[in-house]
Parts: sequence; structure tokens; C-alpha cells
Amino acid sequence: MNHVLLVDDDPAVREALSQTLELAEMSVTAAGSFVEAKDHITPSFAGAILSDMRMPGRDGFHLLDYAQKQDADLPVVLLTGEGDIPMAVRAMGAGAFGFLKKPCATDDLVATLGRAMRARAMVLENRRMKAQLETGDAASRMLFGVSKQAEELRARVRAVAMAGAEALILGAPGSGTSKVAEVVHLLSPRAMAPFRKAPAATMTPDTLQSVLDDTEGGTLFLDEIAALPETSQFALLQALDFDEGRPRVLAGSYRDLQAEVAEGRLTPELYYKLDVLRVRIPSLRERPEDIPELFRRYVDIACEQAALPRPEIPPELNARLMAQDWPGNARALMNAAMRFAMGIGDPEEEPGGGLAEQLARVERSLLIEALKRARGNATEAAAALDLPRKTFYDKLTRHAIRAESYR
Repeated sequence: MNHVLLVDDDPAVREALSQTLELAEMSVTAAGSFVEAKDHITPSFAGAILSDMRMPGRDGFHLLDYAQKQDADLPVVLLTGEGDIPMAVRAMGAGAFGFLKKPCATDDLVATLGRAMRARAMVLENRRMKAQLETGDAASRMLFGVSKQAEELRARVRAVAMAGAEALILGAPGSGTSKVAEVVHLLSPRAMAPFRKAPAATMTPDTLQSVLDDTEGGTLFLDEIAALPETSQFALLQALDFDEGRPRVLAGSYRDLQAEVAEGRLTPELYYKLDVLRVRIPSLRERPEDIPELFRRYVDIACEQAALPRPEIPPELNARLMAQDWPGNARALMNAAMRFAMGIGDPEEEPGGGLAEQLARVERSLLIEALKRARGNATEAAAALDLPRKTFYDKLTRHAIRAESYR
């Protein structure tokens, strides 16, 4: 996404600007005129346009007008001479992203183009998400993430949805068991029937029967099945023995259900009746590469609900978020996104812990960043951190990091 289309008719200026931008780790496509540049300007262009205002033939105004017609959200930054500033101000009114007066400081040039490219990245990502929401299935629309674990979760949910039998949905607190249950329902043949979710702890035999009746052949999700009262456990068992017209039952839990059975809090008959299929939701600690996307989505939701402008999310904030363990999982990340969107306090959770815990978080973040740069190549990542291979793998194991997740 760090791509710049540079348009200037002066070869020496093009060369100097290209070198400056490449030193700032931007890729550059250089063009000497509007005619040379226009074929690169498309609605899918992923980057920013930097153009001189005054050029022979068609000038920066023509280029801006052409870019606006291709895509009104294409960011165009104009380079202006001393006498061109009133013209540049008019161009801003016509939709230019910004203008820089020649000669411009390198820091100003890089910072302005950086903002333009981040804005373009956000536009393209929002379009991608909108297209996914309009064309993807419920798993694509509602279960987010780019990691291997997220892909495996979506695939497992699709398979369980079509199988039709009872299922356990297991995940740590805040991981979204009820959302996964809803996706299972939406992807199943029962999707047109009702979906109900209820806390198991509140279910007396009578209320349980009432909820089962109200669900009318749809899907009932019982949250934290181990908290279901004993008398209701037997009532649920009886209901599950009758197939005709009853809803499909999905049960969620963050507890070790086998331990709950061993300690007598969950009847083994009910456990085995429900444990036909399983969906395990990975924690955020297991898939830190999903955190930036989830955080951005939650920020977008919060801004939309509160009618607020969408703020830029600095890369350094994403790095800090990825370095945290997030014991509260998606729910805690959503709360952090709300604070960030509202500008209330620090969006990060309180790190807490002593020096050893804080150093462990930093170490984990460095390991993840090295793997990302090496595209999951553990040998290359270990070399980048100047660590022996065995030491590197020991650290991956200690921090529950899988190198293959970054390929």
C-alpha cells in the first residue's frame, strides 16, 4: 500500500523525489506527463498520487479532474510553486488531498503522503468489507480475522452448521460463543426459523420448556451449559430424546466440561448428548495477527453508532495491542475500541504485572513482528533477532506462538 504515482515533467525532479520516497520505504511509479500517468490511475489504485501543478499540455488540474472521475476517493497531493498557491487552494476545494510548496522538506513530504496512503488504505479496506458483507456467507460477514486460526474457525462453523446435530461451542470468556452459535444457525437449514439464546443458569424446567416451544424448530443456544440447574438438565435430556419439531440445541461454555462432569455439576448423559460436534474458538492470545483488523472493525462500529468521524489508528498502537494477552478476548478489545473512538482514556488495557510480565509481553511482540517480516520463516526470523534456532523455538512455545500462522 506504500505506493506513490509521481508525476512531474522535470527528469531531475522526478529522480530526486523518487530517491527520497524510496529511502522512506515507499514504492514509486514515475511519469513525466498526464498522458504517461493516466493509465495508472484506476479505481483500484492502492496508494497516493503526487503531481506537479504546472506541466506542459495537461497540468495538475487535469490530472486531479481525471483522478476524481476515476475514483473520488483517490488522494492527490499537488506540488506547487510560489505563485501557484491560490491555484492549489482552488484545487483543494475541487478535491485534492493536499498541496506542498516547492521546495518542500522531506519530513513534510513523507508525512503528507503517509497520511494520504493511510486514508486510501482505509477506503479500500472499507470497500472490501462492504463487498464481503454483501456477497459473503454469514461466517465471512460475522467471524473476522485473517489468521490461519480464523480461517479454520470459519470452516469448522460451516461444517457444524450443515451437520445439523447438537454441538458444544467452547471458548474463553468474551470470545463470542453466542455469535458463533448464531452463525451456525444462519448457515444451517434452520436459518429461516427462530434463533434464541438464553443463559442456562436461569432455566427452570418450566422456562426451559417455554423457550424450547418458542423456538419452533429453529436453534436454541444455552450459554454456559454447566450452570444449568440439575432439574433442568434432566428436563433438557428428555426434550432431546424427542426429535420431531424440536429446535436444535447448541451449548456454550468456557469451563472444562469433563471436569464439571467428574465433579457432579453436569450429568454425563447430558454432556454426551450435547458433545456430538464441537467448535472451539481460539483466544486472541493465540491469533494476535487478527487484533488490528478486529480493533479497526470495532472502532468503525463505535464511530457509526455514535456518529463520530473515524480516527486514524497509528501502527504503533496496533503493535502495542498485539503485544497484550487480552484475557477478556473480543469483548475487552471491543471496549478498548470504544474508548479509542470516543477519545476517552487509553484504549489499551492496563498491562499490570511486575517487570517480568511486562518484559514477557515485549518479547512476545518482538517475536511476532519478526515472524511477520519473515512471512512465517522461523529460521529467517531467528536470524533477524540474532537467536539460536532452538532458543527461538523455545520462546515460541513459551508464548504459544505458531510460526505457520504468519505464512
